[in-house]
Amino acid sequence: MNNKVLGAATVLALVAVVGASPAPASTPPRPGTARALPLGAVGLTETRSTRTLQPGVTLTRIVRGADAPALAWTVELAIPGGVTSPDPDAPPTALKDRASADELTADVQAAGFDARAEEVTTPAVADYAGGSLGWRVRVGLFGSQSAATAELTRLRRDGYAGSAVYTGWDGNSSDRGPWRIDVLTIDPGRFRGALKASYGPDLENRERTSELAAAAGATAGVNAGFFVLDPNAGAPGDPAGVGVYDGRLLSEPVNGRPGLVTSDTGRHTTVARLTWRGRVAGRGASRPLDGIDRVPGLIRNCGGTADTPTSLPLHDVTCTDHDELVAFTPEYGAQTPRGDGVEAVLDARGRVSHLRSPRGGPLPDGGGSVQATGSRVAELTALAQVGRPLRVERTLRDGNGREVPTSPTTSILNGGPELVRDGRLHVTPATDGMVQPGNPSFYYGWMHKRNPRTLAGVDAAGRTVLVTADGRSTDALGLSIPESAAVARALGLRDAINLDGGGSTTMVVGPEVINDPSDAAGERPVGDALLILPGRS
Repeated sequence: MNNKVLGAATVLALVAVVGASPAPASTPPRPGTARALPLGAVGLTETRSTRTLQPGVTLTRIVRGADAPALAWTVELAIPGGVTSPDPDAPPTALKDRASADELTADVQAAGFDARAEEVTTPAVADYAGGSLGWRVRVGLFGSQSAATAELTRLRRDGYAGSAVYTGWDGNSSDRGPWRIDVLTIDPGRFRGALKASYGPDLENRERTSELAAAAGATAGVNAGFFVLDPNAGAPGDPAGVGVYDGRLLSEPVNGRPGLVTSDTGRHTTVARLTWRGRVAGRGASRPLDGIDRVPGLIRNCGGTADTPTSLPLHDVTCTDHDELVAFTPEYGAQTPRGDGVEAVLDARGRVSHLRSPRGGPLPDGGGSVQATGSRVAELTALAQVGRPLRVERTLRDGNGREVPTSPTTSILNGGPELVRDGRLHVTPATDGMVQPGNPSFYYGWMHKRNPRTLAGVDAAGRTVLVTADGRSTDALGLSIPESAAVARALGLRDAINLDGGGSTTMVVGPEVINDPSDAAGERPVGDALLILPGRS
């Protein structure tokens, strides 16, 4: 395989200035048309530069509002419950009811600061009515981050908590930018490489997108799905949702959340809502599985069976279940998770080599295991007999209950919410667990405010499109989720999904990270990536 990115002599460069106003939201874009992004004020300058990376693969950089004047910085305070709040003992959050916000505002003003209470309203989307999210409290308007940080230091000395924020991240429709967006387009009619998901040497550890790309000799790639970050939530690096690699289901879906389904050829990319059924069978009986290749009892993003506090999707929350059966494959890592319970260890032929308790340890070459905790221990012990087969079955199903066929050329990556369906805006935060009851601050920070984003989907011509948008800086504002959907649709996507964003957002071309990851430490190690591999030489 030729692992080199095409050189400068083979690169086609095209620079265009798009000055047209965004088309009305009700008008689907025509396939193949260049259309100004529906971001900020009408009539902003927008430049696009496109180059060919390999046959059938192009990279386009879009910069909108590059000449935008700087906006103000401010200090956003954490609001305690307050004596007038419906819940005076609630922990401090960015948003609260108006009475709590007014109470804090008056207190901060009395301490000599220029404080104000502001209502935050958010647009309606497909499954969420929007409207008022609550009230925030801010102090001052400053011409620089350093001035806002100095004010924050003074506030902290007086016992207040908060952060310095740039008002360009708020999502105001009148903002003038700038925005910086990179778009990889794979045309299956001319593409002769491979489009593959990669998680690295094992599932339980994280690697940078650039490391995954370099190991595979990729022409380009982007970070992909949500993953476990905190060891208290499971094994860091483990996909927090569906994961199919080389046709093998190595991470179960989050109860009906969407996944990006791709093939090595770049054809037939889809966004599908997925469920699964897993069973372990032996001694003439079978029992349902709870998970694949994850720490038993910890379900990141929830959406399992009998999870606490919910069996519905709940984003960035780790649910628990003390009674689980979890299957492990050789791809998980060097050691299976240790803890109370029992583990049936399987050899390469799927026969039980031995039972171990407590559970956890190495697997035989090519082998696997099934771990049981709580009440499921007795079930596994009854099924597993040393020297006899213990069969692990797992089946993916789509939103209509139909089995989703996979082959060694299939990759499926987790994400959410949906952004575009059948060419129309279709944003689904409530269905996908981004609306957290009693916690509007989560929606405010994760959905409503602008952040770095990674998006993916397919256009009407069948081309797979991968998008990153930089954010959390004054040079690139980022996108809210509704803005992400509008951008995906303006780029002509027929179906689109949000992938992991924030500090994870990374695009690699050849050996270089071409975007600006937002973490202070630079590029973040992630759970998996979607890579574009060169064709055979």
